[in-house]
Amino acid sequence: MQLFHTRPVGSAVFDEPNLVSAAGLVPLMALARRAGLGKLADRWLSVPTDKGANAGAKVCSLVAGMAAGADSIDDMAVLRHGGMARVLGAAHAPSTLGSFLRAMTFGHVRQLDAVASRFLVALAADTALLGAADATGPVMVDLDDTIVEVHGYRKQGAAFGYSGVRGLNAILATVCTDTVAPVVVAQRLRKGNAGSSRGVTRLICDALATTGRTHLAGRDILVRADSAFYSRALIGAAIKAGAQVSVTVRMDPVVKRAIAAINADDWITIRYPQAIYDQTTGTWISKAQVAEIAFTAFTSKKPAEQARGRLVVRRIPDLNARAAHGQATLFETWRFHAFFTTTDLDTVTADQTHRRHAVIENVHADLKNSALAHLPSGVFTANAAWLVCAVMAFNLTRAAATTAGPVLAKATTATIRRKLIAVPGRLSSTARRLHLHLPARWPWSVEWTALFRHACGPPATATT
Repeated sequence: MQLFHTRPVGSAVFDEPNLVSAAGLVPLMALARRAGLGKLADRWLSVPTDKGANAGAKVCSLVAGMAAGADSIDDMAVLRHGGMARVLGAAHAPSTLGSFLRAMTFGHVRQLDAVASRFLVALAADTALLGAADATGPVMVDLDDTIVEVHGYRKQGAAFGYSGVRGLNAILATVCTDTVAPVVVAQRLRKGNAGSSRGVTRLICDALATTGRTHLAGRDILVRADSAFYSRALIGAAIKAGAQVSVTVRMDPVVKRAIAAINADDWITIRYPQAIYDQTTGTWISKAQVAEIAFTAFTSKKPAEQARGRLVVRRIPDLNARAAHGQATLFETWRFHAFFTTTDLDTVTADQTHRRHAVIENVHADLKNSALAHLPSGVFTANAAWLVCAVMAFNLTRAAATTAGPVLAKATTATIRRKLIAVPGRLSSTARRLHLHLPARWPWSVEWTALFRHACGPPATATT
């Protein structure tokens, strides 16, 4: 049976100069231009010699290539085909972009961090990337690191980290609200065997400073992290910056004694996977329970360096694999998961809020499924700069998705790329104006058009 009753393709020739394979880069990079990405890079980057010339154009090329799906330096050639130069301008060759990255030192990477921070602030002012300006509610800043796997022995800084995988350690800080998907506000690349808490104080200060320059300033901020970041340095820096904290603690003797002091009547049954809601009593039938107790962290430090708050503890039954074979225990045993918090939320809400910290894992997976699939250079600082560009591309595609409409506001980068960026188009010109012809009946034409009108239309009228 023949599925498609059409004539077979007799030949294929790459000879059309007026086609582009990623027409969505037109409004996407127009959005970047509105946020001043090129001008910011020209102003803040001071990479020496001819390798650093036209820094703004090179950073824009890197971000555009990553948004189009490039995950290596050679993949930047995706910007050099058909009519792409007519709509985006002549893109730099992959070799030129590679030389630009390799010429950077750690100081230049920090300059690029400054560009990324200001670029995010500008995107938030131009789009609904961080929600409406008049929105209320708490703001969550999540902190976590991940190992980006690399291969070969010539990668500077590569080592076997806590995951047992040879790679480099990337630490990210994201910001989100109850209605806004996570956006990366600070990033840093470290050696593969670096401890999770290394450099975290500077990172959290950068993240909170960037958040404070957006319209989220003035709202309650909660810093969430796992036990690898439980330290006086992190908690002290967050509290000093005016934020609250919710950090998983290690099960050391001090914490164990605090848990043992919790009254048996204080445990509250909570909704947990496979829990059943009892309509008669209005309670959840579940094995998971939570309780809290007043707690002072870092009691071995000076009184001024101690932090006072609560220890919220969740307990679940310890699995007894032999119970079904007649080897039941004399009494029920539990596994405890505790975190330190300075919030005034009730016990159940505090536990639910802390567990949502896992959303940052989706950001890690998203980046590894796009620009961070590889760290392409053997030079550590080049890979560190690559990470910053990958974060800018991530935030830019997220801003484009929120501008396109609510349907894509929380979509992954791969979905946004498939629906808004990787759209084939044909160029034509009349009266010295370019026209982009896109596929008829494109399923997401409404969202694409909304993005194009915002990014390529006249600037919004300033209000006073």
